[in-house]
Amino acid sequence: MAQATMNGQTKTPFGRLTFGIMLGYGLMMIALMTPAVLLLTFKMIEIDPNGYTSSYGLVAGVGAFFALIGNPIGGALSDRTNITFGRRRTWILIGPLVGCVALLLVGMATEVWQIVVGWSIAQLFFNFGMAAYTALIPDQVKEEKQGTISGLIGLVLPVAMAIGMVLMMLMTNVPSHTKWILLSILGIVGPLVSLFIIRDGKVEVKPKIKEQLTLGEKLSRIYPSPRKFPHFTWAIISKFLLMMGFCSSLYLTVMLVNRMGFTETEATNSVGTINIISMLAMAVTSIFGGVLSDKFRKQKPFLYGSALIMVIGILLYAFVPHYMVFIIASAVIGLGAGCFTAVDMALVARILPRKEDAAKDFGLMNVANALPQSIVPAIAPLLLGIGGWSFFYIVLGACVILGMAAVKPLPEVGQNPGKGQELENETAVVHSI
Repeated sequence: MAQATMNGQTKTPFGRLTFGIMLGYGLMMIALMTPAVLLLTFKMIEIDPNGYTSSYGLVAGVGAFFALIGNPIGGALSDRTNITFGRRRTWILIGPLVGCVALLLVGMATEVWQIVVGWSIAQLFFNFGMAAYTALIPDQVKEEKQGTISGLIGLVLPVAMAIGMVLMMLMTNVPSHTKWILLSILGIVGPLVSLFIIRDGKVEVKPKIKEQLTLGEKLSRIYPSPRKFPHFTWAIISKFLLMMGFCSSLYLTVMLVNRMGFTETEATNSVGTINIISMLAMAVTSIFGGVLSDKFRKQKPFLYGSALIMVIGILLYAFVPHYMVFIIASAVIGLGAGCFTAVDMALVARILPRKEDAAKDFGLMNVANALPQSIVPAIAPLLLGIGGWSFFYIVLGACVILGMAAVKPLPEVGQNPGKGQELENETAVVHSI
C-alpha cells in the first residue's frame, strides 16, 4: 500500500519540546487522574452511600467506552486538522478545555446519571488532548532520542498522580466542589501554557499515487491490518494487559475503605502516601529505563523485566493485606511500571505503520493505556463477588503475565518493523534452506 510523503514538519528543539509536553500533559493528567484515583470514589459514596461499589463501576464502565473511542478519534482528527495553528496544538487546546468543563459538571452533580454524562465527556476530550501530545514524539523526535523523551514523559503520570494526592491531602477540610474547580483550572492552564512552548504548524501531505482501495484497505485506514502490521497489534495487546495490572492501583481507595475499613480522611492520606512512594519508584526506572534502552539498543529485555517486577508487587496486594505491605507493593509496581512505560512508548513510536496517520495510530495505542483505567473499576465488583480481594489481584497479575507473552513477537531495535508476518516467515524458510 502506498504511503504519503510529508514535508514542512515544524520541529521544536528537543529540550523545549520535552518541557512543553511534560508541563501541559502533566497538569492535564492531574485534572483527570486525581478524580479517577480518589475524588470520583468519594463522589459516588456521597451520592450513593449504599451502592457505591456498583455505581462507581457503572460510571467507570461507561467512561471506558468514551476513553476507547476518544484516543483514536482524537488522533484521526488531529492528523487531518492541517492548519497553520498546528494540527497537534489545535487539539491540545480543545481537548482539555472541554474536558475541564465536564469535570466541573461532575463536581456539581447530584445524581448518578449526571456523573455518567460528565465523566464520559471528560474521558472523551481529555483523550483528544492525550492523542495530540503523544503524536508529537513520532512527529518531531529522532528515533535515537525517542527512548529518552519517552522515559521523561513516562514520569508524567506518576508525578501527576502524586501531586494530585498531595493537593487532596492538603485540602481534606475543603469543600468537595472547590477541589473539582481547582483541578479544572489546572487542567486547562497547563495545556494553554504549553501552546506557547511547543512549535507546530501546517504540513504538506502528498500521496505517492492515487489508488483504488478495497474494503479491507479502507478498514485498515481505521485500524492497521493485523496481517500487514502484526507488530502494532501485538504492541497494543501487551500494553493493554500490562496496564490492566498497573491499574489495580486505581481501585486502591475503594479497597482501603471496603477491605481495610479506613475512613475518608485516612483513605485520602494513605492513598496520597502510597502514590508518592510509587511515583518516586517510577521516576527512577522511567528515566534510566529509557536512557539505557537507547544506549544498549535493546528494548524487549527491559519490557520482560519490568513486567515480572510488577507481578511480584500485585501478588503482595493479593496475599498480604497489611498497610505497610501495600506501601512496599506499590513501590515494587512503580519500579516495573516506570521502566515499561518509558521503553514501550519508544517501541511504539518506532513501529507505527504510517507516518501520516501517526496521531491516529498512537491514539489507538493510547486506548490500551487509557482503557484499563476504566475497565478495572468496572469489572472489580464482578471479580470481588467471585473470589474476594485476593482473586481480584490474582486476575490482574495474570494479565501482566499474558502481557509479557505478547511482547515476544515484537521486533527489537534494528529489526525492520514494517514487514508483515508472512514476509518474516518466508525469510525464516529461506534461512532454514
